[in-house]
Amino acid sequence: MFRGKQTRVLLLNNMEKLERTLFRLEQGFELQLRLGPTLQGKSVHVHINYPAPGKKFVSSSFHQLEWVNPSGREDDSDKYCKLDLEIAGSYQYYFGNEERTGGGYIVVDPVLRIGHERKILPLDCITVQTYLAKCLGPLDEWLDRLRVAKETGYNMIHFTPLQKLGASRSCYSIADQLELNPDFSSPGKNYTWMDVGNLTEKLKKEWSMLCITDVVYNHTAANSKWIRLHPECGYNLVNSPYLKPAWLLDRALWHFSCAVADGKYSDSGLPPIIENDKRITVSLEGLLWTDVFSQLKLWEFLQVNVEKHVEQFRKVLQAGECFNNGPKSIQECCDWFKMSLEELNAECYKEMHSHHEKGISCIVGTVCYERLASHGPQLGPVTRTNPLVTRYFTFPFEDMTMEQDNQLMQNPNDACHLLAHNGWVMADDPLRNFADPGCNVYLRRELVCWGDGVKLRYGDKPEDCPYLWAHMKKYTEITAKHFSGVRLDNCHSTPLHVAEYMLAVARQHRPDLYVVAELFTGSEELDNIFMTRLGITSLIREAMSAGDSHEEGRLVYRFGGEPVGSFVQPNLRPLVPSVAHAMFLDVTHDNKCPIQVRSVFDALASTAIVSMACCASGSTRGYDELVPQQISVVKEERLYPKWNPDALPSSVGEVNLQTGIMAGKLALNKLHQELAEKGFTQVYVDQLDEDTVAVTRHCPSTHQSVLTVSRTAFKNLETHQYRAHLAPMYIPGKIEEVILEAHTAERKAESYVKDERFINGMPNYTVEIREHIQLKDSEIVKQGDAITEGRSEFVEEIFFEKLTPGSVIAFRVSLDPNSQKMVGYLRTQLSQFNRLYKSGSLIDSNVPGILMSKLTLAEMNVLLFLCDAEEQEDGGGCYNIPSWMPLKYGGLQGFVSVLSEIRPKNDLGHPFCDNLRQGDWMIDYVSSRLMNKGGALREVGKWFSAVFIYLKHIPRYLVPCYFDAIIVGAYATAVDAVFNQMSSFVQNGSTLVKQLALGSVQMCGVGRIPALPPLSPELEDVPVRLNSVTKQEEQCCISLAAGLPHFSTGIFRCWGRDTFIALRGLMLLTGRYLEARNIILAFAGTMRRGLIPNLLSQGVAARYNCRDAVWWWLQCIQDYCNIVPNGTDILMCPVSRMYPTDDSEAQPLGTVNDQPLYVVIQEAMQRHMQGVEFRERNAGPQIDHNMRDEGFNVEAKVNPETGFVYGGNRFNCGTWMDKMGESDKAHNRGVPATPRDGSAVEIVGLCKSAVRWLMTMNENGNFPYSSVTIHGDGTEQSVSYKEWNQRIQENFERFFYVSDDPADPNEQHPELVHKKCIYKDSYGASSLWSDYQLRPNFTIAMVVAPELFTVQRAWEALEIVEKKLLGPLGMKTLDPDDLVYCGIYDNGLDNDNYNYAKGFNYHQGPEWLWPVGYFLRAKLYFAKKMGQEKYNKSMYLVKNVLSRLYTHLERSPWKGLPELTNENGQYCPFSCETQAWSIATVLEALYDL
Repeated sequence: MFRGKQTRVLLLNNMEKLERTLFRLEQGFELQLRLGPTLQGKSVHVHINYPAPGKKFVSSSFHQLEWVNPSGREDDSDKYCKLDLEIAGSYQYYFGNEERTGGGYIVVDPVLRIGHERKILPLDCITVQTYLAKCLGPLDEWLDRLRVAKETGYNMIHFTPLQKLGASRSCYSIADQLELNPDFSSPGKNYTWMDVGNLTEKLKKEWSMLCITDVVYNHTAANSKWIRLHPECGYNLVNSPYLKPAWLLDRALWHFSCAVADGKYSDSGLPPIIENDKRITVSLEGLLWTDVFSQLKLWEFLQVNVEKHVEQFRKVLQAGECFNNGPKSIQECCDWFKMSLEELNAECYKEMHSHHEKGISCIVGTVCYERLASHGPQLGPVTRTNPLVTRYFTFPFEDMTMEQDNQLMQNPNDACHLLAHNGWVMADDPLRNFADPGCNVYLRRELVCWGDGVKLRYGDKPEDCPYLWAHMKKYTEITAKHFSGVRLDNCHSTPLHVAEYMLAVARQHRPDLYVVAELFTGSEELDNIFMTRLGITSLIREAMSAGDSHEEGRLVYRFGGEPVGSFVQPNLRPLVPSVAHAMFLDVTHDNKCPIQVRSVFDALASTAIVSMACCASGSTRGYDELVPQQISVVKEERLYPKWNPDALPSSVGEVNLQTGIMAGKLALNKLHQELAEKGFTQVYVDQLDEDTVAVTRHCPSTHQSVLTVSRTAFKNLETHQYRAHLAPMYIPGKIEEVILEAHTAERKAESYVKDERFINGMPNYTVEIREHIQLKDSEIVKQGDAITEGRSEFVEEIFFEKLTPGSVIAFRVSLDPNSQKMVGYLRTQLSQFNRLYKSGSLIDSNVPGILMSKLTLAEMNVLLFLCDAEEQEDGGGCYNIPSWMPLKYGGLQGFVSVLSEIRPKNDLGHPFCDNLRQGDWMIDYVSSRLMNKGGALREVGKWFSAVFIYLKHIPRYLVPCYFDAIIVGAYATAVDAVFNQMSSFVQNGSTLVKQLALGSVQMCGVGRIPALPPLSPELEDVPVRLNSVTKQEEQCCISLAAGLPHFSTGIFRCWGRDTFIALRGLMLLTGRYLEARNIILAFAGTMRRGLIPNLLSQGVAARYNCRDAVWWWLQCIQDYCNIVPNGTDILMCPVSRMYPTDDSEAQPLGTVNDQPLYVVIQEAMQRHMQGVEFRERNAGPQIDHNMRDEGFNVEAKVNPETGFVYGGNRFNCGTWMDKMGESDKAHNRGVPATPRDGSAVEIVGLCKSAVRWLMTMNENGNFPYSSVTIHGDGTEQSVSYKEWNQRIQENFERFFYVSDDPADPNEQHPELVHKKCIYKDSYGASSLWSDYQLRPNFTIAMVVAPELFTVQRAWEALEIVEKKLLGPLGMKTLDPDDLVYCGIYDNGLDNDNYNYAKGFNYHQGPEWLWPVGYFLRAKLYFAKKMGQEKYNKSMYLVKNVLSRLYTHLERSPWKGLPELTNENGQYCPFSCETQAWSIATVLEALYDL
């Protein structure tokens, strides 16, 4: 199956330390590390200890990765460094600049190979069987015993340690790590590690079986000869003197135990035979206090000799010269010192008393468990062999008295051989070494002690204990040389740094080392520390931990696989935290015998459940043979039986497929491996009843399934009444065969007798199994009816007739023939988007191709977007999921936004998926919506309709994943087609640029009724269409929606100001020149009194109540001329004037002579210099029910002294900050919150930009006018553009700059200054204080007319804006220090608060996004003038802000940037979810980069 290059992306964020997060990757993957929002713009270096090409791995050797930036400019959204992962292991990365600010680990899985052909063995294919090495006998007999694993279908053997064992004969108590167990050499032979290596190599190549073994790093056998020669390798009383109190206590307990064994305490209630009597525990507690703990006086180890130290202190004082008051003063000091020491001693006594209390509690608990508990070992009477408690320390001397023990402890030559045993501490921190100082585990008797092993003391590095590190390194090298993998014994109590070092050594010898471990940390987070640091491949998981079949089924679901019907994930996707790969075992040697805990009949059923897990699986030798007792790693000395296909049940030393459940295990192991090899990666677990579990494994490429039904038998059949009848089962699809059906059956044979020589199982039980039979031939189930539900659900009914407890049946299920055909056709269509779907595809010549390239960008607006209001305008609406919510768009983006949230999590239970499974409503919506549009959209709709026919005829559980593939494939194709029609800036831009550029398609559309007035008939290349009602041809120019969803349709769609603030970013920079031209000319045709409309309303009902829209329009014409090739040609384009005079009604197209655009531009400039003053037409509540009468008076003029445009009054708001009060309760109705009358700073800047441009254009011969003329009182006065430009230049900083000099002669109202070193928001406002409010508007003037600003002053002002106004996404619209600042906008709130009611604070604090673009552009412009250091810092700021916007854009289902947020970036429900100018100005900032 084609998979393609797999790439995973890891985002790096500041101070994000992921050492406890597991990231698993496969060899061949590419890892990309990208900067997250908190780091974009910073100078970040990434280091990793993954070996550089040609180098060997050294954990402490890190190298720096190089950054790759595909777009080569703009922002950091696409910048990454990468690793091609080819070497297995654990690798640490960190990042930062001068210091580390984050990091973590990645784990690369090994690739395992078997056979002469070196065939890959996938990790999920593994079926492992554990053997106690000591039970295999001489090495020359191993093949006969190991053949049992081969013949029962295992492909991996796990050996317990093969080294020479210690005196206890425990498999994990190793006497010499370098010596092969001499028991493996038969008489006359002396086998070596080379012989073992030859054996493992033979198994690997000839049997296709890998061999792994344990490594034990944390202890050695107490009788190891080398520990006697090198006692420094353990924790002894010389190198660990803090253990002396614990050692004395251990000896005292030994003497006490001997006394109990001798019956000396029988009269005190503590006889040698401890029976279940509560009085025993009381007696034991009392005797421990009186005869052990109190006698030892261990608190004295912590205390000081008070008298001795006081005398020393006195002598020091007497010898000194600091005391002049004589002996009395010295005595007072000594008394104080004595009192302090006594207090410290008292604290030490309390501390030791606490240890004693805990110690007694632990001792009593241990005795009760070992001697009395029914589930304990029931050790019997107290003897010297079985003492009252296990000794914690070695004692390689003859027994002696307590007094002699004390003397022994003082002699270093003897004390160095008094070594601490190893063990484990219940609920302890696995990262803590319990033998280190301060732990007190040995003193408090908290250790569950292994008396046959010595805990090893490595120190922090090899230099701390050279012999031990060298010895264990050799041990590791031997193991890695001969075995394909290791199991880390007691991984959770092995020092991490030791295991890291040793595994690095092992991987030098075997790079693809398979590492398995058992972790008992009790925490997935702690597990991950070991997984990531050590590069553990698989964690052992135990089916015996399940108390019932429901829990056993849950473990199958938890330990691997995806849900059935999962979405296909893209090859390039985020790297998400992983769950540790599992090795799921039906039993381990640590578990109690399943036959004793459950029943003999459960063995087959439970192992079938385990085998169906999508992970490694396995067992322990003896389980399959039905050995009815736990095979002890310590006490078991018998041999495993050999393989003999002809053996009889009575033959205890031989086994074959008739033994126990071995025939069933063979079939299940083969099935497990087949499922992993053939990609059955999806899992579904169904609990049919309290004992019956159905597990489905599904292959997403072939849609074949394997379903097993296992009826467990956790309870004894003789004592438990199982359900007599099971409900029928309905299996979707066509049952091809019964792969196997089996049950455990009793047979005539002798009853079980434990053999003395061989580990034998129960001969009177076997498995009756039938494989690869037809459903009609089954003895367990009966076939019912085949049912077709709807047109796509083909279901087979199954009746369980003989699924007795302990039975298993497995079905192979395929799609029914019709569904198979439909899926094949579907996959053919999808293969044009993704080669993955080539597998299983079928050709259907009746389906048309998907022709996205023929769609215009206006048609793409329909295909991809249209919010609910836009859909309703056309008689429809966005698709609504009844149990959830409507989608954001009717177009593909509405579906993609939801799917992008569901897909990574495989959230198949989402209402969206439910809706798809329940019916075809969503499917039909997509196709019929486009079919109804006509034109090229109808052709795309036909493709969807044809493809959806297939989708409707496949099983419903597959519909969500295939619907996703169709929608996402079509969407990606459409988006590519969009970018192909855009500018090189977009085509070659970063991901952020491209996503923002989609805002151009999102906002620009035609609608049912075109929003723009008609253009001149003389104009070329004007788009037309056939009106569906009049059947006449009509112009269909796109218009630009101000924002979605509130400003998307009708009269509120198109606004002059919003259009021209957004036009440069959304249309000119994206290359939509013709459409931009049409919009500019359409608004030009509506000019009246030198103004263009605020609210366009197709021109016929326009409102001319804003002072700034015309200046933004002029700025866009300037931008058009500068950006578009031959852009100045627009000045000659004909404009059809809708209003030939100020007071005329709107005239039909063609009734008024056209004017070239340059004439209309001159009119705007001329009228402003002359002075615009009028009352709005139809003034009154019919056009605005909130405005007061004075507000309808419009004024826009030029101050002849300064050249500044000014106007407005305190009852209207002619700039973008246009909130009019609406509340009667708060008495603010008809009062603008921000009138900004006078000269608004951004309008002055825009005017300066226009005047400067026209002056230059005239000088270059591109504009015929050099001046404007003022008429008045019969006179005529001309003002040249050069003169006007100069007046603004000379006066701007004089009247707008707020100096920090109190004596500044230009400052007429120093008492109103609130912030210094800024630029005023306006000049000459009717409310003088409002001029001095800090707002973000002067940054706009800095961008359009930077020449107005002194560089140093501009920089200081920008620094203040950054500090005070910049929010996470937008700019605060008012200084937070201002008395009327309020950052929460709530248009629905109506109360008596004048400043807040009915959203009065719309522009008094909420953080608007569009000014951010201008702030960033201004910052970059002036930073370049301030030098490289300032520029670098500004670049970081700009990229950091852009990264936050990018994060919002990616997460937003609207795929846009909002109009505004509440304070500190909080979501505002009253904001437009996506706003044209917000997107446009950010694109402009990216363009400047």
